[in-house]
Formats: sequence, structure tokens, C-alpha cells
Amino acid sequence: MDNATEVFQPLQADDPPMVAGYRLAVRLGAGGMGRVYLSHTQGGRPVAIKVVRPELADDPAFRRRFRREIKAARRVRGAYTAELIDADADGVPPWLATLYVPGPSLAEAVARRGPLPVPAVLWLMAGVAEALQAIHGAGIVHRDLKPSNVLLAADGPRVIDFGISLASDGTSHTTTGAAVGTPQFMAPEQATAGEVTAATDVFALGQTAAFAALGTPLYGDGPSVSVLYRIVHSKPDLSLLPAQLRPLIARCLAADPQERATPAEIVEWCRQRLGRDPDAGAGPAVWREVTGPEVTVPSPVPDPTPVHTLPLLTRPQPTEPDKRRARRRRTALVTAAAVTTGALLLTGLAWTVMDAADRLRHRDTAASSTPGPATSARSTASAAAPGAGGRTPETPSPSSTAPPQAVAHPLQWLDEKNSLDIKEPVERKDRKGDIRFVCKETSCALESDTSVISMLYGKPGATPDSCRIALTGADSHRLPLAAAAAGSEICIKHPSGDIALLVIQVKSTALPNSGVSFITADMTVWRTA
Repeated sequence: MDNATEVFQPLQADDPPMVAGYRLAVRLGAGGMGRVYLSHTQGGRPVAIKVVRPELADDPAFRRRFRREIKAARRVRGAYTAELIDADADGVPPWLATLYVPGPSLAEAVARRGPLPVPAVLWLMAGVAEALQAIHGAGIVHRDLKPSNVLLAADGPRVIDFGISLASDGTSHTTTGAAVGTPQFMAPEQATAGEVTAATDVFALGQTAAFAALGTPLYGDGPSVSVLYRIVHSKPDLSLLPAQLRPLIARCLAADPQERATPAEIVEWCRQRLGRDPDAGAGPAVWREVTGPEVTVPSPVPDPTPVHTLPLLTRPQPTEPDKRRARRRRTALVTAAAVTTGALLLTGLAWTVMDAADRLRHRDTAASSTPGPATSARSTASAAAPGAGGRTPETPSPSSTAPPQAVAHPLQWLDEKNSLDIKEPVERKDRKGDIRFVCKETSCALESDTSVISMLYGKPGATPDSCRIALTGADSHRLPLAAAAAGSEICIKHPSGDIALLVIQVKSTALPNSGVSFITADMTVWRTA
């Protein structure tokens, strides 16, 4: 993040100017759930407004989950979290507002300057662990803690996006692993669809801290299936980490969740090694170097004010002679109008009588002859032709092509036992649907006998048009999932013309032949009729 233009993007034509009374200043980004904007409170404090995608907002089940998550997130109060300050699950569209944190994400800071020094990593771990204490205390498991979800403010880190994960006591999705996750920062139990607990977030904290110290993911890059396989089956190589960090990160990355350090233990361990810095009221000098130059936040958008294009003139008051002349003019005008109206009525009446006489003559002429099939056909045609007197009945103009209808089907589960149809009902318990999840010895893929499949690359936020472009010329009915991850967007075109969009939420393909591989995805179908 070298300048503000990388953070603040101008509003586009399809961005709303206001959401629930918050005037939007700029766009901050977009994701699978919706777009994020910068706005301000009435007092001028900057806030981040997340607006839910329309197709998700139309789904009652999504609104119920979103309402529950908002309720849980309101309970989170911590110095190292971006606090939820306002939200409306019943809004059109649903939205939430959190305090805006002016600073780069950890991912951006590492990309800009490289690995962080040991004191900065210790400060990072202590702050994130304290944030997890507040989040777990509210009954929430983050599930997607990673460098891009940790913002680096001048006085310490801030954990964001905890408000969009499922409450830990909410539904069965909590224990089946159907939640957000990024392969490089998943815990083993999350990768294999095991029980997700607060210890899962501690594992992600260990991976995030290792990324900060190394500049690269601890388990390496490459296809997601390979990364997840290493997470599940191999011990992490900590030899490249600074010696001071190895003991704590090793405890965070213990394979057994019961053996991992608790957030409270992490905070205490880091404070002992930071010495007096935590009590100084701000981060050490090296931390301020990591955060980079202060970001200038755009000012609040002013309320629109009426603009007068012409000066207001004071009209002189009429005198008594002027009033009398005006009355005489009005009387003359009314009289002329009455005469004109009478003339028009008489003319119309004359035309009506003549028209009726003509129709009577035509009827008598037609009655004197016996109509055959051709005559009947001509008579039928003439009924639809221009009427008497040259008057032509109005015909409706062709209607323009209606936009495709978006139908949302959030949190769809795909494994090797079920399938999805693009036509409703979409969920199938068999393998006869349009979209199937298949795994072979080393990889998994999406396959279809009916539809063409293509993955989108680039910025998130797919539309029917972007899917059509991606599918133009495509002829593949199979898409390997090695390059897919949480947030990946996949376009699918049915022979009927309907287009489906899958936004992957979780991909668990580390063990292709284990019987536990699966994906969960939000599916939107744009129907042509």
C-alpha cells in the first residue's frame, strides 16, 4: 500500500450514494459477501460499511444467519478488534458498519517491506491474541484469521471480519466445517471437516505470525490441495524462523488442539519478551516503521444543497387600474375559449353522425351478400386494420428484453454423494444433477454432463455479463479445483441459457479418496426466463 489510491477507489455507476443514512465516500473493496465502502458517523468518525450482495439478501435463510451473526458480533468489545457499531439484517440490502482502521493489512505490509522484525511479530501476536480473547468470549470462532484480516494501526493490530463467521453455538454448520476458510491458514481439523473450536483460531494465529516473520506462508504456496495435505500430514519446518519465536509458534501449531497455547498464554509470553514496550501506551518504534506513513482518510461527503441557477426577482405589486385591465382580459379569454369549445363540439358531433351513417350503409351492403371463407377472413383482418375515419388503434410496442432474474442458493454442500441442479430444486441426493464434485487419486474437480464450466480470475464481484464473457468460446465440462480457494468464483452455463455462479466458501480436498472431501459454495442462478 504505497499510496491512498490503492486503498480508496472512487464510487462506480452501480454503487449507491447512501446506505441507511450513511453517505458513501469511496469504495474500499469487494468480496464474496458484498462490497465495502468508507463512510462517516454524524460526528465525523470514519466507518467501513459492508453491503450484502443482492442475490444473498433475497434469501430468507441467509438473513436469519446474518441476523444471528450481527447479534453475536455486537457482544465483541476489544482494544484490538474493529468494533461493530451499526447493522441491519432486515435492510434493503442488509448491511453492517464497523469502525474504520486507517492502516495497511499485514499482507500489504509484508508485500511492501518484507518480513517483520522479531519485536514487531511479538507485538502482533500479543494484539491478535487479545483480540481472539474478546471474540471467543462473545461465543464466536473467527474461522478465517489470516494476514489480510489483520490491519496494522499505529497503536497495534486490529482483527476484522469476525462478524461474518457463524456463532460457535449457532447451528450444525459450526461442527461440520461449513464456514469461511483460506487453505494456507487452516488448521488440520478445519481442512478435514473436523470440529472447529477456539483452538482452530490459535493455529491460524501461529501461521499468521510465521508469515509475518518469514514473508511467505509457513506451509508454502502452490495448489490448495498440496498445501492442505502438508498441513494435515506433516509437521511444520520452523528452522527458518527466528529462534526467539520458535517455542511459541510451535505451541500454536500443535496438531492436537488440546495442546495448543491459549490466547491468554500467548499474551503473557509476548509481554514478558517485549519488556516495557507494552506499558508505554503505543507500539515500539519498530512497529510504527512497519505500519508505514499515516493514511489520509477522505473527508465526509457533504449533504446536497439546493442550487438556484437564476436570481430571485421581486415582482412589483399591480395597481388598481392594472387589476381592472387584467380582469377584462380574463373575461375576454374565457368567452373566446367557450366559443371555440362549442365549435369543436358541433364539428365532432357532425363527424360522429356522418361516421355512423357510413357504417350503417356498409353493414346493409355486407348483409345483402353471402360471405364465403375468404370474405370472412377479410372481415376478420379488417377488424384489426385501421378503423373508420382514418383512426388507427394503438398497438403495444415490443417489450425490451428483461434482465435475468437472480436466484440465490447460499451454502450449498457438494461431495461425492450428491449433486446440484441449475433448475430448481437445486439440491439432489443423487449424482444425476448438472454439477458434480468428483475426486480421483490426486485431485478433485467439478464436472457436468450438461453445462460448460469456467473459473473467473481477477477482482471478485462477478455479474451475468462477466460470466458470459468468461464462458464465450468455452467448451469444457470439467474444472480442476487445484487452483480454487475460498472466494474463487466459478461460472457455469446451462443449455437453457441460465447462468450459475459458484462462490467457494470452503474447499476440503487434501485427502481426495478419504470420503471426507467436499466444497461449500454460495450459488447464484441468473435465469433467462
